[in-house]
Amino acid sequence: MPIYAIGDIQGCYDELTALLEALAFDAARDRLLFTGDLVNRGPKSLEVLRLVKSLGDAAVTVLGNHDLHLLAAARAQETGKPGDTFYDVLAAPDRDELLDWLRHRPLLHREPVLDVTVIHAGLPPQWDLDTAAACAAEVEAVLRSGAIDAYVENMYGNRPEVWSMALSGWDRLRFITNCFTRLRYCDADGRVALKAKGAPGSQPPGYLPWFQVPGRRSAGHTLIFGHWSTLGAGRFDDVYSLDSGCVWGGKLTGMRVDGGRELTSVPCAGACKPGEE
Repeated sequence: MPIYAIGDIQGCYDELTALLEALAFDAARDRLLFTGDLVNRGPKSLEVLRLVKSLGDAAVTVLGNHDLHLLAAARAQETGKPGDTFYDVLAAPDRDELLDWLRHRPLLHREPVLDVTVIHAGLPPQWDLDTAAACAAEVEAVLRSGAIDAYVENMYGNRPEVWSMALSGWDRLRFITNCFTRLRYCDADGRVALKAKGAPGSQPPGYLPWFQVPGRRSAGHTLIFGHWSTLGAGRFDDVYSLDSGCVWGGKLTGMRVDGGRELTSVPCAGACKPGEE
């Protein structure tokens, strides 16, 4: 039973179907692990959601920042931003079914037999995998509850900047959300730099890619993530990055998880220009 991980799609449905064809994916036999950001910026968010949902147990997707942004816009807590392209979802006859399915997706997925964990963005250095899973469960419980409106109203923002077990309320949930869906760089103390989006070497002094911070407690386990198109697809010791910038005219990348970790990519026409938000 082959298992493939696939990087950020962001509404690029045609490229997704091309990649599945290149992988010879068979939903009756294989499984897919998506790194999140199924929607937005690309042209066919609705088709992507419908396809991934239709795969049932053959597919798992974690939530990315664009997926959460869609949920916020759907609940009238966020009016959208220039460049948003998920309004086909909001106008669809099956929107409620799709959005309910989306808000029940996890922030973290573990394949314990393979010791593989899938997230969208990153983990602060203070979290081991058990702590990360527990923190993910806190946010997931709120997303799936009647408190979702209050959650999406309070999830935006860059503070707190550093983890503490003493964090509580919306500050705690916001920090957890930011790590799972927005993190790229942090310093040795785990202080996050959420505005830094460029490739390694462009970050503020004293900051490192989250997976290179010395003493990271999740080290020694295989982690797969997306989110970072300027980093690109590649391996960094026990960590694999799969966002190869499909929506920006790069590639959509999949990786065989249960074998040699080989990468398969398809070219993308690009729906956005680099530098656009």
